[in-house]
Amino acid sequence: MDTVTHLFNSYLPEPHASLLNGILLGRPLFVTNTFYNQLKTVGLIHIVVLSGMNITLLSAIVLRSTVPLIGRRFAMLLTVAIIISFIFFVGPEAPVVRAGIMGVLSLVGLLFGRKTITLYALFLSAVIMILINHTWLTSISFQLSFAATLGIILFGSPVKNDDIPNSPDHQSHGLANYIFDELRISLSAQVFTVPIIFYYFRQISLVAPIANILIAWLIAPIMILGLIIIPLGLINWQLGFVASWSVYPLLSVIVFVVESLSKIPYASFNL
Repeated sequence: MDTVTHLFNSYLPEPHASLLNGILLGRPLFVTNTFYNQLKTVGLIHIVVLSGMNITLLSAIVLRSTVPLIGRRFAMLLTVAIIISFIFFVGPEAPVVRAGIMGVLSLVGLLFGRKTITLYALFLSAVIMILINHTWLTSISFQLSFAATLGIILFGSPVKNDDIPNSPDHQSHGLANYIFDELRISLSAQVFTVPIIFYYFRQISLVAPIANILIAWLIAPIMILGLIIIPLGLINWQLGFVASWSVYPLLSVIVFVVESLSKIPYASFNL
């Protein structure tokens, strides 16, 4: 994973490089205290420093995006394959493994088409991870991953049994509905993670809902483009550098949102 981190650092300036490393790999942010505090002020620190929740969001978005194209069962299998590939690709470190186990078992539950089975799979994944290493239970990454996945299962509009490409619902799905669905997934995860964030950071962000709406749709594209940059960069540095141009504007949007919203008076308050 250190090789990938250095690769991103060689392609992008700060804070863009740290944002990509945080979103994709869960690496600590090597940014100024000012930008770090701005992230906490706008309620986005959990998005950019912890990979577990982002894998959950990416899995849900990939699943909903591929169902209309290849059908529900193949979309599930493809998403599971992406998660497993991601784990081995970036390195099987604790935060990534935790998120991967949780994501795979939850999707296996969804494969059977019942929310109750999905919930059983989610709690089973938690039990398995605790048996592997009980100290993971106290990890913020584990707690946020679990809470985010639970929110998506309960309120993120899981894929239904009748989700097939030629159904009337899919044919009537426009861009507005697609954006609404992705925002619902993201906000479902956000609602369940707010108490955990408040407990650890003792801070309430009044602009967090706006900030999350503005950047939630960027997380999946950034992760996908980051995964494309890695093999290209490992094959040839110049190829990866050219590919990094595609992710720079998306990261710049996050930087702009963070810096702009953090300047709003009373954007957050500490307890």
